[in-house]
Amino acid sequence: MTAAKQPRADAFVAKIEKHAGILHKVARAYCSNAAERPDLVQEMMVALWRSFDRYDASRPFTTWMYRIALNVAISFYRSEDRRTGRITELKNVEIAAEPPPSDPRVGTLLECIESLGVLDKALVLLYLDGYSHAEISDVLGITATNAATKLGRIKQHLRAAMTALANERESTHGTR
Repeated sequence: MTAAKQPRADAFVAKIEKHAGILHKVARAYCSNAAERPDLVQEMMVALWRSFDRYDASRPFTTWMYRIALNVAISFYRSEDRRTGRITELKNVEIAAEPPPSDPRVGTLLECIESLGVLDKALVLLYLDGYSHAEISDVLGITATNAATKLGRIKQHLRAAMTALANERESTHGTR
């Protein structure tokens, strides 16, 4: 890498390291195979790096990062050549793996989120990270009203799914 590109790379690495949790959340939501999640995180980092020149610093970095990460996650498993090697300029970026949830209810919630559709997963991830309906609409390209309506329905679905899963586990453990 040339000396002229180094400040750009340093700025990118600093932002990625600061917000690495976003990549892990998206990968966890869109990839049920834990062994393949690092590949998905790497794909997201490559896409972010390639788009970094187009990042508008007047907008929140995390919003831009989510948009790209979600797009990559959605298309990662749709493409047939997802396992082909790719050359990147990102040789020294390491992101620690996200630890497993300590509260079993969080694990149950994550299981239920995995069962959601592509857009619904994105909505929930952004909502759980504290994004407003307006910010969610900006990331996903839908109206704030649509985001609020969909989130209301998703919450109802998740409550029911979590209750059903908890009851199922309780009855399974109770019969032993």
